[in-house]
Amino acid sequence: KKVENPVYFLREIVVSEVNFVRKCMGTVTTRDDLWGKLICTNFKVSFVTHDPSRQKFQYCNRLLGDHDVPLACVEQLVTVNDTTGKQKVLLSNRKLKFSPTELIIYCKDFRILRFRFDESGPESAKKVCLAIAHYCQPADPLLLFGFEYVGKRYDGSSGTMFLSVYLSVCVNKHVDLSARLRTPLFDCSSDWDREIKRTGASEWRVCSLNEGYAVSPSLPEHFVVPVSLADQDLRQFSCSFAGQYRHKSAVTRSHPKRSDVLQSNLDRSLPRIQDVQTSLVKLRQICVFEPYQESEDKWFSSMESSGWLENVRAFLQHSIEVVHMLEGRGMSVILQEEEDRDLSCVVSSLVQLMLDPHFRSIEGFQSLVQKEWVMAGHRFLDRCNHLKKSSKEESPLFLLFVDCVWQLMNQFPSAFEFTEIYLAVLCDSMWIPVFSTFLFNCPRQRAEHSRDFAQSRYLFLGEEKTLRFPPVWDWSQQFSHRDQALFNSPFYVGKRAAPCVQNGAVKTFKRTKKSYSSTLRGMPSMQNGMLGRHGSLPRRNSLILRFRPESPARREAPESTLDHFTRDWLSRPADPHGLLLPQLLPSHLKLWRLYFLRWVPEARIPHGGMVMALHKLSLLADEIETLQMKLRQYSGGPTPGCSSDRVTLSPEQRRMYFRGSPLPITPQQPEYLSSAFPFSPVGNLSRPEVLGTPLRKFLSGARLWLSSETLVNQTP
Repeated sequence: KKVENPVYFLREIVVSEVNFVRKCMGTVTTRDDLWGKLICTNFKVSFVTHDPSRQKFQYCNRLLGDHDVPLACVEQLVTVNDTTGKQKVLLSNRKLKFSPTELIIYCKDFRILRFRFDESGPESAKKVCLAIAHYCQPADPLLLFGFEYVGKRYDGSSGTMFLSVYLSVCVNKHVDLSARLRTPLFDCSSDWDREIKRTGASEWRVCSLNEGYAVSPSLPEHFVVPVSLADQDLRQFSCSFAGQYRHKSAVTRSHPKRSDVLQSNLDRSLPRIQDVQTSLVKLRQICVFEPYQESEDKWFSSMESSGWLENVRAFLQHSIEVVHMLEGRGMSVILQEEEDRDLSCVVSSLVQLMLDPHFRSIEGFQSLVQKEWVMAGHRFLDRCNHLKKSSKEESPLFLLFVDCVWQLMNQFPSAFEFTEIYLAVLCDSMWIPVFSTFLFNCPRQRAEHSRDFAQSRYLFLGEEKTLRFPPVWDWSQQFSHRDQALFNSPFYVGKRAAPCVQNGAVKTFKRTKKSYSSTLRGMPSMQNGMLGRHGSLPRRNSLILRFRPESPARREAPESTLDHFTRDWLSRPADPHGLLLPQLLPSHLKLWRLYFLRWVPEARIPHGGMVMALHKLSLLADEIETLQMKLRQYSGGPTPGCSSDRVTLSPEQRRMYFRGSPLPITPQQPEYLSSAFPFSPVGNLSRPEVLGTPLRKFLSGARLWLSSETLVNQTP
């Protein structure tokens, strides 16, 4: 559709807009509502207001404003007409037969935004609603905004990339460009070589047989195979990559002790991807629509019945079992999945997180996701349902994985360099369709779509095979250096961790007896006086052992090797640099409040939540860093980035977001801190007060995101 007088900014095109729109900031009163302009671009839904923002802290996304929603984040649109009582779910290329007085946007990140058109022109309101419906459901992958975002960087005549355009969002002159490239992308053989050397896996090698995707369409061009497996054999075994494994002997020969190989059938052991999606739908129902009353048993019962935490427990439990086979019994494990790479991505990543402290650093974690999800061929395009073609293919496997990571981090906070804010922002980035990380099903699809887009726009790529989409790890695309400091955890003590490779050999990650605080791991809870089947065992000399009732049946039952492995691990002090085994009792697995409840005003705790500990410890960590720098200066040692007459750290050197004062005074606690920090629930649609409005049928049923077909049939 032709647009009159298109406006370009940040490579966006304004396709429709309407003035005099009221954004509902609450449901009890209209006093706090904001007036402004609602805009639909080819990238996002934007609400522009001249009213002062209520978000007083300096945290912002360079790609999104305070009131912006990426089109890829839109789950469903509902229009309402107060006069006729009509309501309709808007779909792409569908007509709207009435003039809307209200638009409700349901977002994939659990937000609900509500806009009123009482003072707007009815035709303009209808056009902007139809434009949003059209652009949030692209009919082709090449219509995703990421292609437009990247395509503007290329000169059609020379194929060169405009560096000035690429850095247009990096407005902070202090951004360290080299730091953005530290995370390996594993799209070249050298990245895999370095990983082999880091782990000391001398019995494995990099294979480039799949260059041009000649062997497997879903595998990357470079991957790792046993040294004993020749390229000629790989051609013969190429059919094995899609299903059954027939080269177990090669894996056996790659093990230093030639141990046995265990095949773990994930399809039989773990929930189906459709079950994971169903549990998220139920969880969203509870978090978004049901009245938030955490103290009531009904709310807890509803949360448990969603099955989300049970799925989290299942994946963590299976990962522990794989760790036991690797570390406790010294075996190799093959993760087998009949179709796609979904369950194996989750389990393999969790196993490596539990075993290798390198992957608990920011750079290590990003490399883990890059090699085990992006390059391994997890179908992000389908699982995120960016094209909104089939809900049957949609499944939040990556969100489930990140929740499992949060559970680990919640139990072992000093073992992880990053914060839960980092994890939440990473999940939010799935809905910003400009990053190569979450845009494609596999590297080959990225290459094919890049060629198709280049041909359609007459772009000359030169020696490059694909368009150079920025990875999500280039955080300067979204945040300033100061805001990226929110990713750094003051709890982290992993900087002094021993390297995982010593003298060319793999260092074992068994825990050693060190004087780490036992508070790294909470004590297991008891249910009816007994530990649950999936729960971890108490530590040695625990009072729980003394008061636990004797059970003849349990006394006579032989202890499994897994129980013995877990009991032995729990009998020693927790080591943040070593093996981590999470406890899986219901009292240990928590709802990730910052992600799932951040938009619920009732759940917001002013001056409460984990951010208070983060604030206090960040001030302490910043003060320690400053004192260490001063000591190095006074002792004559070098201080990177500081001149000899300088006794303060530059802003780029300070890792913490909350920083101490140079004066001998105690910094005041910021007024904006709450359990939802750095997110604000203000402006999200609450549930209880909207009962009785025309939206009652949408908000009170058993369905969370309403079936489009059902509403179409119900609406005349």
